[in-house]
Amino acid sequence: MKTTKGSKIDLTLAVPTLLVTAVIAFCLIIAPDRSSEVINTLLSFLTHQFGWLFEIAGLSALAFCLWLSLGRYGKIKLGDKADKPAYSNRTWIAMLFCTGIGTTLFYWSIAEPLSYLAGPPIGVIPGVEAGSTAAKEFALTYGVFHWGLTAWALYIIPTISIAYSVYIRKQSAFRFSLACQGVLGKQSNGVPGKIIDILALFGIFGATLASIGTGVPLLAELIHTLFGWENNFVMTVGIIIVWLALFGTSVYLGLDKGIARLSNINIIISYGLLAIVLIAGPTMYILNLSMDSLGLMFNNFLRMSLWTDTVAGGGFPQGWTTFYFAWWLAFGPVMGLFVAKISRGRTIKQVVLGELLAGTLGCWLYFFIFGGYGLSLEFSGKLPLSEILASANGNVAVAELLNTLPASALILTLAIVNGFIFSGTSYDSAAYTLAFSTLKVQEGKSGDQEEPSKWWRLVWAAMLAFGALGLLIVGGLSSLQTACVVVGLPLIFVFIIMTVSFLRWVKADFGPAVDPKVLTRDDIKQNC
Repeated sequence: MKTTKGSKIDLTLAVPTLLVTAVIAFCLIIAPDRSSEVINTLLSFLTHQFGWLFEIAGLSALAFCLWLSLGRYGKIKLGDKADKPAYSNRTWIAMLFCTGIGTTLFYWSIAEPLSYLAGPPIGVIPGVEAGSTAAKEFALTYGVFHWGLTAWALYIIPTISIAYSVYIRKQSAFRFSLACQGVLGKQSNGVPGKIIDILALFGIFGATLASIGTGVPLLAELIHTLFGWENNFVMTVGIIIVWLALFGTSVYLGLDKGIARLSNINIIISYGLLAIVLIAGPTMYILNLSMDSLGLMFNNFLRMSLWTDTVAGGGFPQGWTTFYFAWWLAFGPVMGLFVAKISRGRTIKQVVLGELLAGTLGCWLYFFIFGGYGLSLEFSGKLPLSEILASANGNVAVAELLNTLPASALILTLAIVNGFIFSGTSYDSAAYTLAFSTLKVQEGKSGDQEEPSKWWRLVWAAMLAFGALGLLIVGGLSSLQTACVVVGLPLIFVFIIMTVSFLRWVKADFGPAVDPKVLTRDDIKQNC
């Protein structure tokens, strides 16, 4: 892959994205309370009035992915007949998992089940009351649901559409707008296309900043627990500097040696941490609780997917399920663009099942083992994690949990390294994605032929770092997290357009008849 030289930046995309983000940051700085009030009011309105739409979008995405993987079109190879996957299955899975899930998974796999003990999903089944046996059983179940199949299905929709547009239709760039061309036609290069691309870029920028906002406080607390260093602004700056250093090294090494190597290292550390907790903790209890939770999740999957709690009005699905579905949609542009970029040479079935199953299983392991261990400490009375969560915060609860394990200093060290690389690879992938998706379209060239220049990738890395730092200073990152979730609503319609565009293309290219062989671009029945 070649690296771009000279000025090939599309300022009509880059400038509006940066300006919108800067305006939001400026409002948060000069009027944080009022800005937060407006954003939270908007969020409440969207989740309560359009929660049904987010839920239908999530369930429909999962159904579409299952149909796609099992049907004839799953045999289509994303590329030419001679194209081979650029990465091994292990590296490819490591890259997509580390990009899609940052340090937030580590945090919420412990904090989320504890939160459900005090505020369970009353109304899903009879008897789910705070402190009840049913609440304890459902504590792990809902985390498994929120971070499972539906989340990864929402990631897959843009991935497949963009990969098909570039590798089969030979579009000239990795763009959401170009993936919508089957519906928008020439308008994909006009104002509607620009709006779609800016929405996607803002989703990437905002979702990444919000992810950094979760990772920094957790890492700061873990470092404080291990070394006793004061958890202050200096530590926050230091963490972000380390992330910049990681990114700079990755840029220097390139995509293959940078993100790929960091991802592989992180997966090994993750497996190590999971194995240590499973063996050192109450192994059989964790395994049994995991199976109970998995059974409850599948048994109530449709109910959980479509429950809006309209009659009782408790607000659980709006505060959790709708919020998560909107969050996955907002982070979808990162995954769609990045995973499409690294998936050339694979079939649609391989991409769908690889992302859906590997991503889901990875998240489930964190919830089963870390979440299950946390609940065992809580239920046995060995560590009152619920009280810690209520009186302090989730970061302290995570640190206290790790302190209960044998060789806690080693465990904390591994957790810190794991968190740095998790957030670093997500940050790295987001900056890389922002860089290559804001390049000018090179007519007559396939979008996979060029790489963004190193300096342009560093610009986006610096923007993410400074943006996160500034918002952490004023405490406005939670509001930005809310704001970028709001982007999820219009992205539902963008995802629908992309899906319809993909279906129109694939039917025109390969026809409706069933063919048992693997299909490539050479088998297209109608010229693109």
